[in-house]
Amino acid sequence: MPTRCLGLAIVGDTITLVTAEIPDVSDQPIIVMADDSWKLQSGDRPHAYAVLHQRCADYIRENKITAAIIKASAASMGGMKLSHLTSAEVRGVITSAAASACIVKVLSKAVISRTYGERKVDEYLKDDDFWSGKTTGGKIRKTSREAAMLIIAWRNSL
Repeated sequence: MPTRCLGLAIVGDTITLVTAEIPDVSDQPIIVMADDSWKLQSGDRPHAYAVLHQRCADYIRENKITAAIIKASAASMGGMKLSHLTSAEVRGVITSAAASACIVKVLSKAVISRTYGERKVDEYLKDDDFWSGKTTGGKIRKTSREAAMLIIAWRNSL
């Protein structure tokens, strides 16, 4: 039976999510079920975090997600900025919500670059041929490839 996964990449207060099924046959492409973005609602942040937590947990349950793969924080060469802290807060909310409903794996781009294939993640993200061979079903936006790459890399580690 195919495994339904959710790849989540957080930048600032925006969450990019790709829902995909991983076929039982390892050389078949993942089947993209959905490509979406959520934005943290404006206003009172604690309340917005609670709403986001509930939305994420509900989405995982309603869509029968088995595993959520979340992009890890990365160290910044230019120093810590407010956007990094915002991303970390939102990532924490998403990680907590996902863990309440399914298996969670947090992967960094650096680890994926070392353990998946022979190229850096950013090179895969730009390669249209790679994506045409690794995904089928729904179309994913170029801005969502990072979230989908989390699923592809996690699958490779199974």
